[in-house]
Amino acid sequence: MSDVPMNDLRRIYDHHRNEIETAVRGVLESGRYIAGSRTGAFAEAFASSLGVGHCLPVANGTDALELALRAVTQEAADGEREGRSEVIGVANAGGYASTACLHVGLTPVFVDIDEASQLISIEAAVAALTPRTLAVVATHLYGGLVDVAALRAAIEATGYGHVAIIEDCAQAHGLSGPEGRAGAMGDLAAFSFYPTKNLGAFGDAGAVVTGSAALFDRLKRLHQYGWEPGSKYRIGLAGARNSRMDELQGAILAALLPHLDDWNERRRAIVDRYQRAAPGDIRFVRSPIGHVAHLAVVLCERRDALRDHLARHGVATEIHYPTLDCDQPGWPHLAQADHALPVSRRSLARLLTLPCFPAMRDEEIDQVCGALRAWSPS
Repeated sequence: MSDVPMNDLRRIYDHHRNEIETAVRGVLESGRYIAGSRTGAFAEAFASSLGVGHCLPVANGTDALELALRAVTQEAADGEREGRSEVIGVANAGGYASTACLHVGLTPVFVDIDEASQLISIEAAVAALTPRTLAVVATHLYGGLVDVAALRAAIEATGYGHVAIIEDCAQAHGLSGPEGRAGAMGDLAAFSFYPTKNLGAFGDAGAVVTGSAALFDRLKRLHQYGWEPGSKYRIGLAGARNSRMDELQGAILAALLPHLDDWNERRRAIVDRYQRAAPGDIRFVRSPIGHVAHLAVVLCERRDALRDHLARHGVATEIHYPTLDCDQPGWPHLAQADHALPVSRRSLARLLTLPCFPAMRDEEIDQVCGALRAWSPS
């Protein structure tokens, strides 16, 4: 019996070697390594796959979140809604959106989650709205879909229709639901193409997508120094930075994008097999309206014992995520009372992630299923 890894990124290269090497060779031979045609082609193809008008490739997913937040901050200021500096989101998603907020000078406001999906509670998000609210970040955590349409309707019903919705789609590539694809339902959406993602690059990469031409024009300036349109080296917009996807990553992502739906179907099939094999005290985290199984996450009251049991059967596991954003030692000013966020806190000791990636071998899936069947709930 060999060990089952959490992931094995080399297999993507092995399975798609010719496509990847052809894409990389084309970039190297072109001599154009930044802001070239291949990144542009990927942006067009990715936007089309989502059903949105605009895609801006950037350096990584955290930059994508930061640029999205900065764009809505500036739009609010232009609309004479200055002073809106709070961003509602969850505390259980690894700290990425909170990091982006803090870089922009915004204050994260944490709300609780629904237990079964581990996604933002729409009721809690709406209850946290105030005149200071700039945006709500809807994180499609673990590849589960937040009901963005319901969130928007609830926000508008309270009279806060001006509050932006930013989708954090770092774990939601290709995710669809009744109202459309993740990334196409908010005002803006941020994607990461970190190598382990459902659509992963061979290094860091990210993107911001939006259906708004005005927001897209602002984003294009913000991601490249704030240069004025058509005037290189002349900075006309404050708060900008340098964040660009390089041509190698754009070319690789363009080559891999056609495989995304098949990979997502494989991920879902793996989780379905696990769920059929698992005893009743192992509950799989899923959104009721759609998921792409970026991670196979379970809740178990005896999490540590289950983890030890799986390790004895050669199955690697991980915890996503072990610390809430409000408990991070580097952010003491974000601390909340111990009784705050009860569902988020109650979940911490029960979360466990099982291996789930499209290049898993059938015998590895069988091994995980066998270990789950052998688990004793008592």
